[in-house]
Amino acid sequence: MWENFNIKTFPAETIVYRDGLFCPELSTLKNTDIDKNYDLPVHIIYVGEITDKNELDVNISAQNQKVFLSMKIKNKKPAFLNIFIKNTGKKSDFRAHIMLENNNDLIFNCTSEHSESETTGLIKVKLLAGKESKSKLSGTAIINKNCLKTQSDISFSAIADKSARIEFMPAQKISALPEKADHSASIYKPTDFQIEYLRESGLSSIEIENIMKEAFFNDMNLF
Repeated sequence: MWENFNIKTFPAETIVYRDGLFCPELSTLKNTDIDKNYDLPVHIIYVGEITDKNELDVNISAQNQKVFLSMKIKNKKPAFLNIFIKNTGKKSDFRAHIMLENNNDLIFNCTSEHSESETTGLIKVKLLAGKESKSKLSGTAIINKNCLKTQSDISFSAIADKSARIEFMPAQKISALPEKADHSASIYKPTDFQIEYLRESGLSSIEIENIMKEAFFNDMNLF
């Protein structure tokens, strides 16, 4: 199944969502409240198509716990997706690899809250924006008072059709000195050299477009 979605799997406790719905038959854990330590990392897998309003809450209170989120979704109808990560487990480590394919109207919001010292929240979001689509992506990193030596990074990047509209809204609310706190947003565009090289290899325009999209999505390594 995960090969169809191009999701990398590894030995882990799993929490699986498909088309916005929790799949207990594919999961080893029953919810996203991570309040105990596991010998393995926790891998949250969220794949498929979404419509309407969708929410994912991740609560990490276990210390020294590694948590990964792999998300690959698309929408053909208007959709809203809200992700809220609350990290209260000292030295816990949360990393997310999020791939969004928007073919209509999409509002995406991600909030990563650090409520304990030495917590990590690294979130990379990639958007493929289709023809005449409208995308509004926001991300907020919150570092609460007395939460020292935290690492926070929420980044957005997109590859888009010329007719697509994209709005990025990054924000940071920092009340304690972090070890790292970054935020970024960018639009990816293939260079003339890259396109010409692929054309000389005998590829059609459609094949070149598909290769560029695949390379854009796969050029990410958080694990």
